[in-house]
Amino acid sequence: MNIPENQRVAVIIPAKDEAVRIGATIRAAKSIPCVDLVIVVDDGSEDDTQTVARAAGATVVRHSVNRGKASAMETGAGVASMRDPDGVPPRLLLFLDADLEDSALECAPLVVSVLEGKTDCAIAALPPQKGAGGMGIVTGLGRSTIKRLTGWTPTQPLSGQRCITRATYDAVQPLATGWGVEVGMTIDLLVNGFTVQEVPCNLKHRVSKNDLAGQLHRANQYKDVWLAAMKRRLQRVYVPKEARTKIQPAAYKPYNAWQ
Repeated sequence: MNIPENQRVAVIIPAKDEAVRIGATIRAAKSIPCVDLVIVVDDGSEDDTQTVARAAGATVVRHSVNRGKASAMETGAGVASMRDPDGVPPRLLLFLDADLEDSALECAPLVVSVLEGKTDCAIAALPPQKGAGGMGIVTGLGRSTIKRLTGWTPTQPLSGQRCITRATYDAVQPLATGWGVEVGMTIDLLVNGFTVQEVPCNLKHRVSKNDLAGQLHRANQYKDVWLAAMKRRLQRVYVPKEARTKIQPAAYKPYNAWQ
């Protein structure tokens, strides 16, 4: 792998009430090649998330109240920028969910794709998660929205595991709010001419079930994704049809490649 000299990676983990899982996620993230900084943004947790995160070796920033995922990502990226030393390339940003635990190490291929210059933003495609509830309604909304506005059909439009260059991240500010952040970011990346690649990563995370809490979570996701989509449609943010190309990466493999 041809890594630029002095190139490093900052992992940014938005977290709320993840004391049980955050420690393992941090330890695994620190083992990803080129990672020298792990930032946990405790987004108004009511448990010991920040204490566990610090004990695991992360730099912790706390929101006193819950501001939502997008705000936590922005806070983490801001801290990473302040920690970038002069005279070396800005760190790549690797956004990870807090509940990946040991499987966070499987996000290493995202870093490789960006470091090797294959893409501006690498997004993890996860295998099917055992016990997951829902009927794919939110995922379908995200997928159809991205396809309508860019021409690209992603496999997993809601994936929060993304590695991106600092310049690319800065170019697509501000982020869509709340749970619409991933769909909004993907659209904005493609509209601005950046490349996006889905990379299979054998990740495991806590799933939302079909109980009341799971249904409320999916309802909030749907609302935020819909708002991100409508804002861009009203502002006529899209890739013109004559400029659309097939973005689906040749390196993408079916899930049975892991078996």
